Amino acid sequence: MFAKLSDLINYLFGIHINLPIQTYGFFVAMAFLTGAYIIWLELKRKEKEGVITSQKKKIWKGKPASIQEMFLSGLFGFIIGYKVIGMIINYSFFADHPQEYILSWAGNWPGGLILTAISVYSAYRKKQKQKLDSPVQVETIIHPYQLTGNILMVAAVFGILGAKLFDVIEHIDQLIVDPIGTLISFSGLAFYGGLIVAAFAVAIYAERNKIPWPHIGDTVAPALILAYAVGRIGCQLSGDGCWGIENLEPKPEWLSFLPDWIWAFDYPHNVINDGLRIPSCTGDHCYILENPVYPTPFYETVMGSIIFIGLWSVRKKLRTPGYLFSIYLIFNGIERFTIEKIRVNIRHHFLGIEVTQAEIIAVVLVILGIIGFWYFRKRNDQKTKK
Repeated sequence: MFAKLSDLINYLFGIHINLPIQTYGFFVAMAFLTGAYIIWLELKRKEKEGVITSQKKKIWKGKPASIQEMFLSGLFGFIIGYKVIGMIINYSFFADHPQEYILSWAGNWPGGLILTAISVYSAYRKKQKQKLDSPVQVETIIHPYQLTGNILMVAAVFGILGAKLFDVIEHIDQLIVDPIGTLISFSGLAFYGGLIVAAFAVAIYAERNKIPWPHIGDTVAPALILAYAVGRIGCQLSGDGCWGIENLEPKPEWLSFLPDWIWAFDYPHNVINDGLRIPSCTGDHCYILENPVYPTPFYETVMGSIIFIGLWSVRKKLRTPGYLFSIYLIFNGIERFTIEKIRVNIRHHFLGIEVTQAEIIAVVLVILGIIGFWYFRKRNDQKTKK
């Protein structure tokens, strides 16, 4: 497994470099960027087809820099200077422990103060150059696709908060033992928690910007499943513990043309150091699972990609807003419910049966998707009659 992206590069090309980029974090970032690109394409297409429209906003032109603008600029400059200069000065520690460094109080005060001054002065000078004797309000057109960055930011912030919230709820015992460590750690993130909270946040943001929530739902549906598939690549390559149950069965004959690891894998050098220690291995990640397991992250990447292709191929054919999002909910729920049968997870007693948190939510998503077809058709019929 490859804890850092440089480990993967070194393995593939036989070189020796040390980059402070975690493999899991890299693919999470790629998942967000991939999703953002799909959203950008869909918003642009929908505006071109007249499904959603641009909006006019009035902004002030010629005003001097406000105290709030200079404060925010200075705060951002301080954080970047404090962390980046500290990273450069203590690069070896940052390269080996990037997450620990970012979430710690470590940094460089002079670097932070210097960049604070530069940021405040830059914000002040930029506004001074645009300053008018009499500031005026001008009308500008905001196209929906120009909101992609904001949508991504809202989804990222609320998605991480939601994912962490649901994970903490599921691991309440860890919260009691180490509350601070559990809350600031990014090792446990529940996808469905992030999906639910981010969905509400994005829907509210879209409505406030004159994009009806059924349309934003259809827009993000293919983006979400593709981003999920990309993110699971990071889980597979790093060995973050999102693997399946033990699989000691021999590989079926009909799968003989595939590599053995696709059927059962022992995740050597996994990032959570689970299993048995590898003899003669040195370094931070020297463990291998005692018995091979189902490589469920790989399966989810494949299934997520197939669902994306399906959603992408029918998105232009569905004329009822909300239908595509309903299809996404159904197939997402089916995919996750299926994979939970061979995936390691905490099981709870619910209505006399043992289920995981994800299985419960998956069933709810399928039900919501089915109800969605009825609701969105009724909503669309009512709008058509008006």
